[in-house]
Formats: sequence, C-alpha cells, structure tokens
Amino acid sequence: MNTVNLTKIALMAMVRNKMRTLLTMLGIIIGVASVIAMLAIGQGSKKSIQAELSSMGTNMIFIRPNSDMQGGVRMDFGSMQSLKITDAKLIEKLCPNVAYVSPLVSSSGQAISGGKNWPTSLQGVSASFLSIRNLSVKDGVMFSDQDVAKANKVCLIGKTVITNLFPDGSSPIGKTIRFKGIPFMVIGVLSEKGQNNFGQDQDDIIIAPYTTIQKRVLAITHVQSIYASSTNETTSPQAIAEITKVLRSTHKLKDTDDDDFEVRSQAEMIKTFSSVTDMLTALLASVAAISLFVGGIGIMNIMFVSVTERTREIGLRMAIGGKEVDIMFQFLLEAVIISLIGGIIGIFLGIAASFIVSSLLNWPTSITMMSIVISFIVCVVTGVFFGWYPARKASYLDPIEALRYE
Repeated sequence: MNTVNLTKIALMAMVRNKMRTLLTMLGIIIGVASVIAMLAIGQGSKKSIQAELSSMGTNMIFIRPNSDMQGGVRMDFGSMQSLKITDAKLIEKLCPNVAYVSPLVSSSGQAISGGKNWPTSLQGVSASFLSIRNLSVKDGVMFSDQDVAKANKVCLIGKTVITNLFPDGSSPIGKTIRFKGIPFMVIGVLSEKGQNNFGQDQDDIIIAPYTTIQKRVLAITHVQSIYASSTNETTSPQAIAEITKVLRSTHKLKDTDDDDFEVRSQAEMIKTFSSVTDMLTALLASVAAISLFVGGIGIMNIMFVSVTERTREIGLRMAIGGKEVDIMFQFLLEAVIISLIGGIIGIFLGIAASFIVSSLLNWPTSITMMSIVISFIVCVVTGVFFGWYPARKASYLDPIEALRYE
C-alpha cells in the first residue's frame, strides 16, 4: 500500500474521532507554544541586556577594590581604601591602550532645592566620565579639569532630579541645590537615558568633581572605584593587562600576593550576563518541554486505544494480504500527523503568545527561526518515538485472533 493511501486512511481515522484527536493534539500544542514563548522571552532578555550594557560602552573597564575579610566580615567595596587618586593618574599615564580614566566616589542622600527635596545619589567623577559612559550634556556645560583641581562645588543633574526639584519646569542652570547641607551650583543637565533593564533609573543622578565629594561630602582621600575605557573594543584585554601590571607595581604586591583590586571589562560583563541568560533560557525551555513529553504520552495512549478499537480492521487488512510493515507504517503515520498538526498550531500560538507578552507586559522577546525549526523537528521525533510502539503492536497482531476480536 502506498504512502498516499496510508495517509488518507490515517486522516479518515482522525476525522472519525475529532474530539479525541483534538484532545490528543492539545498536549503537543501547549508544549510547542510554551517552548517557543519561553525561548523568545529568554533570547529577548539576552539581547536586551547585551544592548543595554553595550550602550554604556563595550570598551569600558571597571577597577574596584577586591573584597577582603576583616575580622571574619567581608568588607564592602565602598569602605575599602586600596585605590588612590595616584592609581588613576598612573593608569592614564602608563597604559597606552587606555583612552580615558575617571576616579569615582559616591554618596546617597537628600538633594534639596527651596522647599523640594529628593533622595538620590551623588557621584564624584572627572571630566572624562562622560566619554567613558557614553553620556552627553543636554544643556549647560560639563565641569572642567580646573573645577576638579579646585574642588569647586558645581554639578550636573539628570532629568529625574530636575522633575522632582524643579517641578515648575524652570531651567535649573545657574541655580543652587544642597546635598547633605553643602551647596552645589547646577551648571549642566545630562541627556536622558531612561530606565535600564535592571530597573535602575539612569536619570536619577547628580555628578560633581570627585575632589569636591572627597573633601566636602565624604571626607576621604581614597577612591571607591575607577572607571576607564580602552582605545577600542579589541584592545580591552591588553588594557586590562596593563592596568593590572601598574596597580600591582604601585601597590607593591609580591608575585605570591593576591590582587587587592579587581579589573573587569564591559565585554566580560556582557559575556557573564549572556551565559546566565542562556542558562535561564535553557531552564525555562526544559520546564516547558515537559508538557511536550506529556503530550507524547497522550499520543501513545490514544494510539493504543486506536489499535484496540481497530483490531478487526487490522485483521481484515492482514487477511487480504496487508504486510506487517504496512500496518505499522499506517499507525505510525497517524501518530506523526497528529504530532505535526499539533506542532504547527503550537508554533503559531507560541509566536502569538510572544507578541502578547511583549505588548502587554513590555518584556523583550525575540523569536528565532532556530526555535521554530527545533520545535518542528521535535514534533516529528515525538510522533515517531511515541507512535512506534503502538504501531509495532498493531503489526504483530495475529490475523486470525484479530478477526475473532469483539
């Protein structure tokens, strides 16, 4: 019997039991739709995080004190004093693959203007910070190296701070805000960055010369971290090696000593986050794939029922010359068709679900052709795997016993 006739017989058997066929497909439909939706959410999150980190500058490098244990307690980065201003200056001077360097110190507190106040963070940086972070000045000017040298009380503020301290819409340029009782004159407004994928408002910030924050706000001489950027993306590894060499030398570390600092590039962070999102995507897809397995068991169960119901039909086909391979292929084909139709419906539902999630919840999603192809292949494999044993059982029936079956 040829494939066309076997396909017609399989379709006729499915049509005779529409509701049963639909319920059998349901497990496959839900499984495929879930896998595609989960993969879309995972890939979308991965691309979104990569884009977010890349927008900050893929050649950015972070230098911060290495965490240390003191008295059995792990010290936080801000309280450690292993980085100095001289470290930043030497990195800028001795590292040819480093383009920009900026020390960073920060403090959190209330910013006050007139009768308005707003809890925010104040970051002390150098003039190179904007180039490192890909920031720009929307209005006004950036403070100069002279402002840094003199520890002038000037600052730039983000849109969120402006909205809360100057709700009347007036320009903040030239006005004074107070932070922990210290007056700062606003000389510039930062361009809007919006909220990042980690839920952090990038416009809720005030930046000022790091020397001003050191002397007038924190009363410290060390820096909490150092931001740098390599000359381009490809030179980041060389820049990190140069920075490490300089810092080990200035900190007088022996060959056997561990680094008292940590140097990481933005590219490393992107790679780390990508590996984490890949793992989470695989986990989500694995959980969703369980429903595919359940759907496959459903197919096997229904095919056993179908074999039992059509025992006399099988016996009749064998009696008139039907071969075992034809009988087996007939039921196997029926299982594959059920799985394929369910898979196709599931693919469309998965794509629709991804768009709904993206529209209603504003979650980033990314549907890849690979996920659709894999889902299609899985459907075929599921049909063959779970349909083979019932089909084999049908082909091994004794024709005489099958004809006597009531």
